[in-house]
Amino acid sequence: MDWLVWGGAVLSFAGLAGLVWCIMSVWRARGQNLPDEELRAVVAKMVPLNMGALFLSVIGLMMVILGVFLG
Repeated sequence: MDWLVWGGAVLSFAGLAGLVWCIMSVWRARGQNLPDEELRAVVAKMVPLNMGALFLSVIGLMMVILGVFLG
């Protein structure tokens, strides 16, 4: 079950990288002093990507736990 653990670790790392990317994108937008509506548009665009990255990370962690229990 090593493949399950390593595959889950890769998915978790990809999800974590996606979360960091979302945070940095919104942080950069806040630093540009955009008008309120444009900032809201940037944040609204990041919400689905943020949720997808979080989902990927959670699935990866579940794969790691399952691999440890089965291995």
